[in-house]
Amino acid sequence: MSAVTKAVRRTVLSVVRRNPVPSSQLPEAATILSALPVAVVVLSEDNRFTFANSAAEQFLGISFPQLAQMSLDDILPEDSPLFLMVNQLRTGASSIADHDLSFDGPRLRKVGISVQGTTLAEDPGSVLLVLQDSTTVRSLDRQIAARNAARSITGMAAILAHEIKNPLSGIRGAAQLLESSVSENDRELPVLIRDEADRIRALVDRMEIFGEKPVTMEAVNIHRVLEHVRRLARSGFADTIRFSESYDPSLPPVWGNRDQLVQVLLNLVKNAADSLVASGAAEGEVTLITRYQHGLRLASPTADPDSRVDLPLLVTVRDNGPGIPDDIRPHLFEPFVSSKPSGQGLGLALVAKIIADHGGLIEVESRPGRTEFRLHLPMLAEEDDQ
Repeated sequence: MSAVTKAVRRTVLSVVRRNPVPSSQLPEAATILSALPVAVVVLSEDNRFTFANSAAEQFLGISFPQLAQMSLDDILPEDSPLFLMVNQLRTGASSIADHDLSFDGPRLRKVGISVQGTTLAEDPGSVLLVLQDSTTVRSLDRQIAARNAARSITGMAAILAHEIKNPLSGIRGAAQLLESSVSENDRELPVLIRDEADRIRALVDRMEIFGEKPVTMEAVNIHRVLEHVRRLARSGFADTIRFSESYDPSLPPVWGNRDQLVQVLLNLVKNAADSLVASGAAEGEVTLITRYQHGLRLASPTADPDSRVDLPLLVTVRDNGPGIPDDIRPHLFEPFVSSKPSGQGLGLALVAKIIADHGGLIEVESRPGRTEFRLHLPMLAEEDDQ
């Protein structure tokens, strides 16, 4: 066992063996443990919580004073794989790790969780657990793959635009001439040729939107964007859907492109409305949410590979529809993937590209009765405002 691991264990023991005290009075090592960005909890021999740092409080959605009155089975069912891990630690394993676990309990519902556990030799029966949510990393990996696929579409669209658009214009013009010179009975075929030429051109135009064009950024009031999207939806495709809002009025401006953010949110709201209408939900509802949160940083989309951008602004589009099929969800942001029979599968691929161009991240969580698309966006920085 490393000296660092021993020090952490001693620190945990020094904390759990006495009543909680303000962090200002804790030893320096315990203060560091409390400030770790990963969730750390300690369970007693009867699975009661004896320690939880700030990250664990956020991970579990429960404050430590409340956790101190609870046990693990108050949060998770007894058939949860976490109980098996804890029992293995108590029956001989000094440390254990498992990945991609799902927690589905009365007070905790998470997927893609990595857990590392170890025993505390100085306190027999106690178990220390480190919990990490890997869904954000996996979502980012999928979006990088989807973005690479979008770049392939960009190249293909450029070739199509050059090699197909000009011949299409000639074909369409010839069809129009034929249409005006043939009899009424023979007019159906040139009309068909003209319509198909228009359809192919429209498809090429749609793929061209994936082009790597510079994005003009400015300070954007995301609440005005959301209200504009809601009005568009209510007056058009979502006139039968109930909307609700949960906004943080103190949210600072987003650093982004207003028109593109409108396009992103309109696409997400339309997908939610279409899902609700297709399912025949009697009380279909779309909820728009904004929040401020710390902690998420990604590489900047600028040329500087060492630059990082904070993404503290969270915008969520939630619906109470049937959810996204499991086989589609991992590929949701890839081009030409769609759950709609008539869908072309470019909408969410474009959404992912626009958010990536903003330096942001999009995540999706879906189960029957609840689907959430979460946008992590950068805020206006002082240097951007100059």
